[in-house]
Amino acid sequence: MTIAIGGALGAFCRYQLGVWLLRWTKRFRLPLSMLVVNWLGSLGLGLALHNGIDAPGVTVGFFGAFTTFSTFSVEALQLLVHKKYMDAGIYMAASLFGSIVLFKVGFTLAL
Repeated sequence: MTIAIGGALGAFCRYQLGVWLLRWTKRFRLPLSMLVVNWLGSLGLGLALHNGIDAPGVTVGFFGAFTTFSTFSVEALQLLVHKKYMDAGIYMAASLFGSIVLFKVGFTLAL
């Protein structure tokens, strides 16, 4: 039950933050709103795990629903379909490496 509650909260937060960020980032070539959401989710998960918060409702539920690999995949494919190969490469690299680096930052430099 805690995973479902955490997932609902994570999905709600992702949607709200994504919509808010979209207002500020839609003029850019890259789909930055979900990139930022995924980066924040990776950072948050690193912080949580560093601080011993490994409850499934938080890790699997909240952060699993807050971050979104499926939206990343759709956005990357849309860039490729529109032949924006450089943008697609930048977006995919920034998503992958940025998420890993920010997880490590959160896990290492936790407050």
